[in-house]
Amino acid sequence: MKLNHLFVAAFLAPALFCSAQDKPPADQPAMPPAVPMTVNYVIGTTDVVSVTVLKEPTLSGAMMVRPDGMISLPLLGDVKAAGKTPLQLADDVATKLRKYIQDPNVTVVLNQMNSKKVYLIGMVGKVGPIEMTPGMTLLEAIASAGGVSEDANTKKIYILRTEEGKQQKIPVQYKQALRGDLSLNLILKPGDTIVVP
Repeated sequence: MKLNHLFVAAFLAPALFCSAQDKPPADQPAMPPAVPMTVNYVIGTTDVVSVTVLKEPTLSGAMMVRPDGMISLPLLGDVKAAGKTPLQLADDVATKLRKYIQDPNVTVVLNQMNSKKVYLIGMVGKVGPIEMTPGMTLLEAIASAGGVSEDANTKKIYILRTEEGKQQKIPVQYKQALRGDLSLNLILKPGDTIVVP
């Protein structure tokens, strides 16, 4: 009987020890929630980023990327954020801070991915914006919005896309795309609006 208790104790002790090690120390500050897998993510307007300068809390903080693509930082003023990855932005901020701080250690974390959205209007289950996933297609977006309703005119679905200030209307062959024609299951771009009449 005692031998059984020893085996149980031998198995439980390492498990208890490991779970205690996984907890962060009480004096360690909580990190801002980060969007997963953002290494190659290109920052866009309305995204929220946290800029952390090690040992310089007055230079650190979370901020939204303005419509002009800039963020405002103490000492530096406006810094271009849109069009860069978090790593590129961190390098850029560190380079600019070298005028004021010796060997600045800068980290940029993407908190909210707001710029990568597509919009659905018309006869779909859920009208409004949906967050894009990398390589999101027309059919994936429609499925994310709950699919087309029974009354939808699937022959007249189209995508509105604005590029370089010009809006274009891209007709969609929905039924053929559903049948598996990959060339018709168009890959979406941020800001696309799918219209389902």
